[in-house]
Amino acid sequence: MIVTHLSLSDFRNYEIADVDLVAGPNLFVGRNGQGKTNLVEAIGYLSTLGSHRVSTDQALIRAGRDAAIVRARLEHADRSVLVEVQINRSGANRAQVNRVATKPRELPRYATSVLFAPEDLALVRGDPGGRRRYLDQLLVQLSPRLAGVLGDYERVLRQRTTLLKSVRSARVAESQLSTLEVWDERLSDLGSQIVVERSALIDRIRPHVADAYRRIAGDDQRADLAARLSILGDIPDDDAEDVGIPTVLQPADVREAFTAALARVRRQELDRGLTLVGPHRDDLVLTLNGLPAKGYASHGESWSFALALKLAAAATLRADSPLGDPVIILDDVFAELDESRRARLADGIAGYEQVLITAAVLGDVPDALRVHTVHIRAGQILHAGRPDDAPPGEDA
Repeated sequence: MIVTHLSLSDFRNYEIADVDLVAGPNLFVGRNGQGKTNLVEAIGYLSTLGSHRVSTDQALIRAGRDAAIVRARLEHADRSVLVEVQINRSGANRAQVNRVATKPRELPRYATSVLFAPEDLALVRGDPGGRRRYLDQLLVQLSPRLAGVLGDYERVLRQRTTLLKSVRSARVAESQLSTLEVWDERLSDLGSQIVVERSALIDRIRPHVADAYRRIAGDDQRADLAARLSILGDIPDDDAEDVGIPTVLQPADVREAFTAALARVRRQELDRGLTLVGPHRDDLVLTLNGLPAKGYASHGESWSFALALKLAAAATLRADSPLGDPVIILDDVFAELDESRRARLADGIAGYEQVLITAAVLGDVPDALRVHTVHIRAGQILHAGRPDDAPPGEDA
């Protein structure tokens, strides 16, 4: 899949923006704070329904405006489709496909991308929430229906947790909690689906992660990953250093374990007013040569592991997505890398149908990735073409 045209209205610092893109590498270049990342962020939003920089949609809307619009022309297998999302400051977002209204959660059926940015070091060094988002975003791109399951789970989780807090403050007897049992059943149903899907995905991407890490760091390096599930043990500790469970789990076993876990922690949940088990408390455990990457991996090893995770996502989408190759997005990455790592990254993305790159300095990007260069200044598209005919005042 490739993006042939991107149009923005009141998105981030853009009042209006229109830019044509080509197959192969596309480089957005300009000084920091000019709007390069905003362009690729918009494309990433269409495939993940979220931003890699902020947790809510409000920051995506230009100051003083009520809504932002992202519109893109996508091509795959000789088919062209126009997708559009309106991000609203208040009220639900809206979406269209070929000018026909659809639910926003349907957009990943038409757009797929993998984004790598310096912030992705948090996949290795950060809290479990980032690793859960990595899995869930990939799940939605592979199977868009799961966006609904994940959304429904979050709603049930909020409602159940609200009930627990109200029970705690009112000191209601546990025998009177028939309503909580209804929420338990719904939470277990939706949560079990998520656990099973994540488990299968981890099994699917493990060989891709191992292969990508070996190519980046050397044949004597062994990267692996596994699930740590709150329903199979005590209330999880975010700093625990266990090795996780690498096996694929069966739906019936997960549902039984989920139900048992809710019963096991019922007293603690009532005391704390929190839902303590479920996929919102799980983690993706990363190991390097048999040791937990978090806390043991060096900066270079952490960077290599994060890149391996993203290359594994791209390889999985290439193999399993009906849209074929994802759009590869490299946001301000090359300035962070030495010469050898720049070359390894360029090799890792070689052959993908379309690659989008942002950079503040043209010279940071390998020559082979500068074929189509778009110059950005202060929320304006200044010029698109060969890198050697940049507009005056731009870095070359």
